[in-house]
Amino acid sequence: MRIGIEAQRLFRANKHGMDVVALETIRHLVDAAPEHTFVVFVRPGPDPCLKPRPNLEVRRVDGWSYPTWEQRALPRAVRRANVDLLHCTNNTAPLRLDVPLVLTLHDVIFLEGATLWPQGGTWYQRLGNVYRRWVVPPAARCADTVVTVSDHERGRIADRLPALDDRLAVVPNAVSDRFVPVTDADTLRAVRRRYDLPDEFLLFFGNTDPKKNMRRVVAAYAQYAITAEAPRPLVVADYDRDRLRDHLRALGHPDLIDRIRLPGYIAHDDMPAVYSQATAFLYPSLRESFGLPILEAMACGTPVLTSTTAAMPEVAGVAALRVDPRDRDALAKGIRTLDEQPSLRRTLADRGRDRAGAFSWSRTAEELLPLYDEVARTAPAAAPAT
Repeated sequence: MRIGIEAQRLFRANKHGMDVVALETIRHLVDAAPEHTFVVFVRPGPDPCLKPRPNLEVRRVDGWSYPTWEQRALPRAVRRANVDLLHCTNNTAPLRLDVPLVLTLHDVIFLEGATLWPQGGTWYQRLGNVYRRWVVPPAARCADTVVTVSDHERGRIADRLPALDDRLAVVPNAVSDRFVPVTDADTLRAVRRRYDLPDEFLLFFGNTDPKKNMRRVVAAYAQYAITAEAPRPLVVADYDRDRLRDHLRALGHPDLIDRIRLPGYIAHDDMPAVYSQATAFLYPSLRESFGLPILEAMACGTPVLTSTTAAMPEVAGVAALRVDPRDRDALAKGIRTLDEQPSLRRTLADRGRDRAGAFSWSRTAEELLPLYDEVARTAPAAAPAT
């Protein structure tokens, strides 16, 4: 069987969660099923992180924008590649295809009320929500199977798109075996120097997406920092200094800018060494369909603080300290608890390594392959979505 996989953004330099999921899934599918040929459709970019193999073809497809690439260039490339089905990995899909469709719908956050025009979100994020609202419902209706990544998100999708209920499958994400505690002193020192990291710190991934809860995390850190005897610095990856300064001014604590490090985007290859040096990882998101960084940090032996909401409890289990992400006082208390209780950090680190070990990309691939077989065997010729 020739299995097409859409991975439009895979070759971009600064990869994020869905890109990592696509990359790991493809690599493990290729290993798990040498009897099939996988044809991966990507947009040209500066990081060709996937190389052709005997059962892997990588096809670069040009397109000047995300929608035109997906709706015009991709269907033409799929037709020329003579694949038996197409798996779209990133929520959206072409509305006209000549082959059966498997769609990974990571979440339906963009269908949930006010998130179309989120306060604090960028115009790029807002336009992305508009596009997803237009494309996802008809694309999902014409998909032969819709895959999502957690039981929580399956319920959300069934609520928003009830016609899909009998075509929804849950295939969890996982964590790469690259994520292990890093102990080599030279590696740790090089990464610390590369990103100007302090010797001890709390780690948080900043983001302009409101669901990442940046404002409350900064407010909670400020509350912790002005009351703790020796507060640990906060490292906020992938966030703008001017935005942070505005948050701190609004809180009345502009001086705390000196306690917060902003290393910019951290390369995926460097993340194990960064996690390994963090005292704790803060992931109190408001809304996630999975929360892959939770498992990455746990696999590196880093204690995790996360949310009581959405899919985070499902992923973290009892291996993380969980707090209400909308309660600034609870967030500040959680940060201080992890700071002041080394025995709790050790317990969470031990539990976290065990929890991360329960998720593997090999299992993800093994669960996808029967879905492909079923779709190829039973799906009628694909019809245009309406």
